[in-house]
Amino acid sequence: MAEVTDDRLRLLLERIERLAEEAKGIADDIKDVYAEGKAVGYDTKIMRQIVRLRKMKPDDRREMDMLLQTYLSALGME
Repeated sequence: MAEVTDDRLRLLLERIERLAEEAKGIADDIKDVYAEGKAVGYDTKIMRQIVRLRKMKPDDRREMDMLLQTYLSALGME
């Protein structure tokens, strides 16, 4: 029983390590895409913000926009 459990644990850890390597590779690829965008004149901070916004549900994004406008108005920034 212990040997089977040890083998399973080793296999799980090896999968985690492979996935972590793949994630690092993907993160490097994403970094390269942002660098490419910057090279042609796009603002990478804005690109990252748009990616975050696109991940949000429309209702959540609208709520965030309303709160932002409320806060800006309260601070006299509108």
